[in-house]
Amino acid sequence: MSKQELYTEKAPKPIGPYSQAVKVGNFIFGSGQIPIDPETGKIIGEDVKEQTRRVMENIKAILESNGCTMDSIVSVTVFLKDLSLFEEFNEVYGKYFKEPFPARSTVEVSKLPKDALIEINFIACCD
Repeated sequence: MSKQELYTEKAPKPIGPYSQAVKVGNFIFGSGQIPIDPETGKIIGEDVKEQTRRVMENIKAILESNGCTMDSIVSVTVFLKDLSLFEEFNEVYGKYFKEPFPARSTVEVSKLPKDALIEINFIACCD
């Protein structure tokens, strides 16, 4: 199977040599999204709730621009700068999904690009 690069202006432009997402067959593999406003290219949000909301909206934009929805997500990896932010993150994250929820791993990391508090990547299966 060949891979196809996916791109939308409604999500941040990549800040390095990677694609917003890549499609292979029915699967979309989304690169890690940090809370960058696609219009300004700057980090948005002072706290993890605001930053989570921006990240989720970026992911949603990538999926929707390719005919998919958040329900298409089957797996998510979450990178938090501090696991003490987990409850606040989870409160916002949970509003973007309904059962059955995607599989998920959440890990604490020492530093993220542009000093973001959160980064999320995803795998989606779109019919």
